[in-house]
Amino acid sequence: MITIKKIKSFGEHLRYLREGLGLTLKSVSEQINVDTSLLAKIERNERQPTKQIIRQVAELFKVDEKELQNVLLSDQIAYKIINEEADINILKLAEKKVKYLKTVQHGK
Repeated sequence: MITIKKIKSFGEHLRYLREGLGLTLKSVSEQINVDTSLLAKIERNERQPTKQIIRQVAELFKVDEKELQNVLLSDQIAYKIINEEADINILKLAEKKVKYLKTVQHGK
């Protein structure tokens, strides 16, 4: 039998961290100074966190901020591809463009 590893969205990851420590939405929202309803929407993937919220979440749960940013960015890319009904091969082209743009920006 093949086991499929669950890949969490940013909101699911946030809920996992929060529930893992037995914290309520209200307590986390108070600690990171965010409205409880906004935090609930982020957990349900209805809203996206700001960089400041990501930073505060990373500090509160003692997780790598860059990892959280990567989870969010991968969500954004995945939803964009799904919503545009684009082919997954677009990721290969995007990877080439990122490499190109980095060389152009850094003058290499």
